[in-house]
Amino acid sequence: MLSISITLSYVRQQSVSESICRDANVGFGTWDFDPLDLDNPFPNNEGQVHLWQGDDYQLVPAMLQRYIAQKLSWIQYHEVPGAGHLFPYIQEVSADIMKTQLLGEN
Repeated sequence: MLSISITLSYVRQQSVSESICRDANVGFGTWDFDPLDLDNPFPNNEGQVHLWQGDDYQLVPAMLQRYIAQKLSWIQYHEVPGAGHLFPYIQEVSADIMKTQLLGEN
């Protein structure tokens, strides 16, 4: 619990509302590119792209991430049921993410 409270204190340096506002500007603002036009950065399978999403995340709907992952077949999508923004702090999810990154397990 200590590590979560320390991390939250860093997150809240700008205030929760300021952080959410900045995230919303990035997520829903005008971009210089279309994310669906992205090319696979690992066309020779020398790496992988994984996307984790909590299905209860209120700022970025899981439906949006599912759509992007369906359109960009090279993204491996992982949805965490019942989780929001801080799902990496769930021990089992954190372990799964580490296994995927270090061992290539899905």
